[in-house]
Amino acid sequence: MTWFITALKKYAVFSGRSRRKEYWFFVLFAVLVSGVLRLIDTALDLTWGDRSTFGILQALWWLAVLIPSIAVLVRRLHDTNRSGWWWFLNLVPVIGPIVLVIFAAQPGTPGPNPHGQNPTASELS
Repeated sequence: MTWFITALKKYAVFSGRSRRKEYWFFVLFAVLVSGVLRLIDTALDLTWGDRSTFGILQALWWLAVLIPSIAVLVRRLHDTNRSGWWWFLNLVPVIGPIVLVIFAAQPGTPGPNPHGQNPTASELS
């Protein structure tokens, strides 16, 4: 949960670098909360239409974490020495998100890169 809070504190910070741990724990927590909210939406019949799997609480959650999720992915891309503009691969159906998952899973650049210091450097010393 600490990594999720860390990412939220950098709500709209698109500069700098985020390590893998910060990114993946943010994603894990966001998906888990979304799943719980989906169950609540279904139990309280807060979904749209008869066969919808997306409810009001879940939609509000994803709206709340939209900007932080974009920001943490951009910082993760920076850690792998890529431009944040690679985020727009999300707009390419199927292939784009797969490529971004691969990028996010790669280790960060050791040492400083044009986007800042290595986020794990403080832990290594």
